[in-house]
Parts: sequence; structure tokens; C-alpha cells
Amino acid sequence: MALSAVSDDGGATQGILRRQALRESAARTYARALPIVPVRARGMTVEGADGRRYLDCLSGAGALALGHNHPVVLDAIRAVLDSEAPLQVLDLATPVKDAFTDELFATLPPGLAARARVQFCGPAGTDAVEAALKLVRIATGRDGLLAFSGAYHGMTAGALAASGGAPAAGGVTRLPFPYDYRCPFGVGGERGAELSARWAEKLLDDPKGGAPDPAGMILEPVQGEGGVIPAPDGWLRRMREITADRSIPLIADEVQTGVGRTGAFWAVDHSGVVPDVMVLSQAIGGGLPLAVVVYREDLDVWPPGAHAGTFRGNQLAMAAGTATLAYVRENHLAQRAAVVGRRMLERLRRFAAGRPQIGEVRGRGLMIGLELVAPETGPIAETGPTAETGPIAEAGPTAEAGAMAETGAMAEAGQAGAAARVEPAARVGPVADAAWEGGPGGATPYGASQSEAALGEVTPCEGAWLTGAEGEGARGALGGGARGALGGGARQIPGGGASYAGVARTAAPPPAPALAAAVQQECLRRGLIVELGGRHNAVIRLLPPLTITDEQTEAVLDRLADALDAAIRTSGTRSGELPPAAAPFAPPSAGSRR
Repeated sequence: MALSAVSDDGGATQGILRRQALRESAARTYARALPIVPVRARGMTVEGADGRRYLDCLSGAGALALGHNHPVVLDAIRAVLDSEAPLQVLDLATPVKDAFTDELFATLPPGLAARARVQFCGPAGTDAVEAALKLVRIATGRDGLLAFSGAYHGMTAGALAASGGAPAAGGVTRLPFPYDYRCPFGVGGERGAELSARWAEKLLDDPKGGAPDPAGMILEPVQGEGGVIPAPDGWLRRMREITADRSIPLIADEVQTGVGRTGAFWAVDHSGVVPDVMVLSQAIGGGLPLAVVVYREDLDVWPPGAHAGTFRGNQLAMAAGTATLAYVRENHLAQRAAVVGRRMLERLRRFAAGRPQIGEVRGRGLMIGLELVAPETGPIAETGPTAETGPIAEAGPTAEAGAMAETGAMAEAGQAGAAARVEPAARVGPVADAAWEGGPGGATPYGASQSEAALGEVTPCEGAWLTGAEGEGARGALGGGARGALGGGARQIPGGGASYAGVARTAAPPPAPALAAAVQQECLRRGLIVELGGRHNAVIRLLPPLTITDEQTEAVLDRLADALDAAIRTSGTRSGELPPAAAPFAPPSAGSRR
């Protein structure tokens, strides 16, 4: 169905916006950055009262898995209305609820679905989080909670206390989330994730650690509002092991990541982790308000009325949700999200390679983020403590620009005289994702066609080898826990961005929230709606519907590219010459590695 034009010279639009500003709360958010008045929408297209059309990469903060007004959703809603069924029934049993529960359980991780219970909550995800926290506290008899920096779980009291933007309260212990680009330990990569897991484990086992006895651990498989930061699969498995070994229920907050968004039906499916509790909302209602908690049956010990909500029996949302879950499952939209998302990430990373204002492009499936930075301020050296070596005051004498000398013998790496040698920095090129594979016995370049960009000769030793060396902005590690791996005279490639265990790592440039806001406005001018997020609101977030077409994908990328370049040119940053604007998203060459 084509959207018909709306006759409006802008007067009606401005009048509505003006009245909203005068009468609505100061807490309103999206209306400030997106001064549009939507009147019609279909799929990914939104039409404003002034007749302008937009491609919507906000999708109701990810709630619209199938986009606006998808036919299967509308048909499901009409069927309930035409049947004269009650629209609101508290928690009474109905055929509509029964069908929704069947479809929901058909999509859950099998290890949970086989022994699960479901609690229908108030209509918002934050209420489901409150229910999950209440559940594990009642079931375990403990009061503490383990949560993570950068998290967002909602705006009610308990959910907000577990979120990273508020001071920890109510027995919440905040743990470091593995944020590769701005690693809290200054090392990044697998080593940073390992240190994050070790921090949690040691804290829980330390009788003087100060953490209240935890009733549960809550985490997002991909932090959304925190800046689109995917948790490494291996780290998620470690969290599952740590919590299972200590009888701590693991709560997966899949409010935004669920229903195919990340390229799997549930984001925990990527890692194979089966949580004890899953918090679900947003897309499960087909765009209408619905929230549930699904949990292991042995946790189902709370009494009747322990958690309730007047609108937990929303029949229209359950019908819309059943249709959405079934459509995503039957049409393999999660797999399509993985393919389209990977394509978008690859092309955005190529575009970012010549623009230092784009610090990192990351994401999973159709949950994508671009972190914008202010590179003109120059690199900031991090000299904080590392887990194995203790505080680092100085990393030793600095190598002359453009070269890195061989290091001396390993102090405690397990093999006398074993060392790593790095080729001159001049050979380090702008490879986005070159990596090294292997371990003791050898290391081989991943992406051999661009081997000139890889760091050079490696002499392996036990517990220390290159695990992620790359070009510009790379974050490699001589990991494995080898202490003193580069000796007392460790050297770093000037400006290369490579890092090593026990050696200071050049920090990422500071975030650029003003530039991100400018990009959002430039996108809006070009008919593209995007969201901002991240610790400093400096991350451009893309949450397109799973039904996005190839043509729409190209249009989104083109408009975003134009908006980024326009905002960079007018931002006043000392960024130097931009690369040629022609074909910013040229297809990869036939020989490039996919």
C-alpha cells in the first residue's frame, strides 16, 4: 500500500510541535531531537504531517521487528476485534494467551523451554526487569545483585539501580563489561574480556570483597543504550559458568536484543548460553505493549500476587506478538538479519577507514552502532594497572618513530629467550579486521592478502602470542597471562594502536557527542531517522526492521554516508582532508576476504 501525500504547508506540523513543547513533560526525549509529526507508516517508511517521508532506523527503539503496520500484525489485531473477545483480562486464561505462550515457547532456547514458567507483567520491559529481580531474591533468599557498567534495564527504581547510568543502590555490585574499544583494563580484545571475567570471579570468591551475597546476575547480551556493545560469546559462557558454579541465577535482559534482532532469535543463542531467567518485551508484542519473564520452573516459588499488573492481559498485544514471533520464525528473518547486518557492518567499516572521526563501527545483526570521536585532541596514554603486572608507571624507553626493536628475553613467559619482534610501523596499514590465529607453535595471519598490514615476525612462547594484531586502531595482545612478556623495556608503535599484556595501551580518542547530534540532524534532513546512545551519547544507532529490503539497505547507507561527511565538514574538527566522496560504499573486490 503506497503512502498518500499529506497536504500541509508546515503550519499544522509546527502547531502540533509547539503545543507539545508547551504541554508535555520536560522529560520527553525523542521529540526534541526528531521534530517530526508522523501520521502514516508502513514497513520502514514513515510519513510526516508535512508530507515528508523518512526511512525509520529507530523502529520504536527496536520494538517493531516487522516494521510499521505489517499485514500479519494488522490481520491478527483485526481478528481479535472482530471476534468481540475481551481486550483486557488481567491474568485470566484465554485462547489468545494460550496461542501466544505456545509460540513463545517454540522459540526459546530448548534447555529453558523444556522446564520453563512464564510470568506476564505490566506492559513495559522495566516492569519485567523488576519482576525478574524480585523473583530471584525470593527464590534464593538473598538480596544482592550483580550488574554491569554501561547497562540499561529500565527506568523504575530497581531496574534503574541495576543500570550503568545511575549510582549503584539496593545491594547492586557493578562489574566491568568487556567494552573492547574503551576497555576498562586498557588492553581490549580477548584479554580484556578475560580480565572482566576474572574480576567477577575473584570478587565473588573474596570474603573481604564487599559484594553483598548475590541473588542473581543481570546482563544484556548486547548493550543497546550503552552503545551497541556485543558481549563476546566466550565471555558470556564464562559468566554462565561462574554463576552456575555458585548457584547464582543468570538473568538475560533480551528486551531489545530478542526476536531476531542480532541475527539469532535470542541473542544468547549465539553463545549457546541457557540463562535461568529471560526478560522479554518490545518486539514480542508486535509493536504493542507486552512484557514477560520466562524462568526455570524450580525458581517458581513466589506466592500468588507476588508480582502483578493491571494490563498484563493485553489481548491485542498477545495476538500481534503471536503473529510476529511466528512470522520471524517461519520466514527465517533472524538469519536474514545476520546476513544484512554483516553486509552493513563491512561497508560501514570500509567507509570509516578514511575518517578518523568514526572511532569504531560495531554491532550484531541489525543492531549497529558507530562511535564518533574527536581525533584532533590526540591520543591519550593509559597507564592504569593490569591484572598480572600491577600498576605501570612507565612502559620503558620509547622506540624511535617508525620502528620497534626486538624485546629482550621473557622474564616469566615459560621459555628462556622467547621474544616477539614487530616490523617497522611504516608497514602497519589500515586493515579493519586483520587478526592472528594460532598459539604456541606458531601464528598465522588472518587475511593474508593484506599481510603487509599485519605485525611481523612472531617467535611463539608458552602463553604469549599475537592474538589480534592489526593496522590502524588495532588492539592486539601478547596475552595468555605471561607476566613481563615484553620485559622492562617494552616499546609501543607510535600511533599504531597495538597493545600488549602488561603494556600501556593508547586510549581511544574522546567521544564526540556534539558531532553525533549533528549527524542525527543531517540524517533527518536526508529522510533518515537514527537514534543516539552510548556512554556519552556519541554513538549513532541503527535498528532497522528485520524486513528491510536490499534497496532500503542501500538507501540507508548512502544517506548515512552523506550525513556523516556533511557533519564532519561543518563540525569544526581539525580532521584534515576527507577522502573522495565518490562511491563511499563500493562493493568489495573479488579477492577480498568476507
